[in-house]
Amino acid sequence: MPTFQYEAMDSMGQEVKDTIEALSSDEALSKIRNMGLYPTKVKEKGARRVKKDKAGSIGGAPKRVRGTGGKVKLKILTQFTRQLSTLQDAGLPILRSLRILEEQQKPGTLKRVVCAVADDVEAGTTLSEAMAKYPKCFSNLYSNMVAAGEAGGVLDLILNRLADFMEKSAALKRKVVGAMIYPIAVLTIAFSIVMGIMTFVVPKFQTIFADMGSELPAVTKTLLDISDWIMNRWGWAIILFSPIIIIVSIKLLRLSAKGRYYHDSANLKIPVIGQILGKTSISRFARTLGTLVSAGVPILDALRITSDTSGNEVYRVALLKVLESIKKGEGMAEPLRKAKVCDSLVTNMIDVGEETGELDKMLSKVADNYDDEVDVLVGSLVSLMEPVLVIFLGVICGFIVIALFMPMVKMIEDLG
Repeated sequence: MPTFQYEAMDSMGQEVKDTIEALSSDEALSKIRNMGLYPTKVKEKGARRVKKDKAGSIGGAPKRVRGTGGKVKLKILTQFTRQLSTLQDAGLPILRSLRILEEQQKPGTLKRVVCAVADDVEAGTTLSEAMAKYPKCFSNLYSNMVAAGEAGGVLDLILNRLADFMEKSAALKRKVVGAMIYPIAVLTIAFSIVMGIMTFVVPKFQTIFADMGSELPAVTKTLLDISDWIMNRWGWAIILFSPIIIIVSIKLLRLSAKGRYYHDSANLKIPVIGQILGKTSISRFARTLGTLVSAGVPILDALRITSDTSGNEVYRVALLKVLESIKKGEGMAEPLRKAKVCDSLVTNMIDVGEETGELDKMLSKVADNYDDEVDVLVGSLVSLMEPVLVIFLGVICGFIVIALFMPMVKMIEDLG
């Protein structure tokens, strides 16, 4: 009978290393859990590595399969996570669950990744270690939560929470992006119409005004100068390429930690939009941290993972300060108060959560509360953008109409 080497944690949190005899890695995991231990790593003793064949089958630890380095859509990954949770809840062995899901997947990156992960698990690697080899598919947050589920023997619950987390994060992102589609579409169409007027209509009026031979009003001169700048002095190129230059400059700025910090800090100061970005970041880090804590991930590891996945440099720096504070034996609430990146509601709820031992529940409530506030702000932004855009377009159209018709009115008055 094969012998498996394993590492596990006992009920007191002490690490245990030993060997056990079993027919398969699944049976070994079952025996270890029956001993009251929480396995973190199981590997067959003396297993030899063999060369992987064309189909990707292995006899030892596999090499990375070609074509597994791409990203996977969040919707597809969420569906896979939910299905894996259901299979684990039904009591199926993890290897069989992976093989079933591999067969169900459509040809693509995820199918190849699941195949490679299943091969690794079959060779004796834990699921979390196998997933960690493919960071573009399974993030640091994902693999760490799976590791916590394996250690606690509650992988099905952790996968279900992870799927809920990804669904809520995706829904929040869709709301923010959806709010920006309307103003961007309107501004793009309006910009195209104005450029057409400046390019084709205004030059014809310029010829008419030249034949009149009279002094033009200052408004009309300004309009004609703008049209001439666009047509004859490369103004169209400057207008066309300015957004590209700005985007490239921002990306270059964000290459450094200081640049990311200044950029994110400036974004948070933009009226309404800054509030949406700030509350979205708070909701994201609160939900991430709450999910990790409830999964049993140690608080230091949970904060490190949360800071890496926060998506905002200002909040990342604040969470790193919290991490250093906890290392010194202090709490979470006070460093967040000093950083001034959260409302007093957040810090007080975290303080209460630490005192009562229900930090994960408090963080989940904070995330739900801020999700609701983001919904309200996004609705307010959409409602505010409509009159602002109407006024903006009205000013532009009024300027063009007045500039073109003032000389005509003056000519009629002279004739009279």
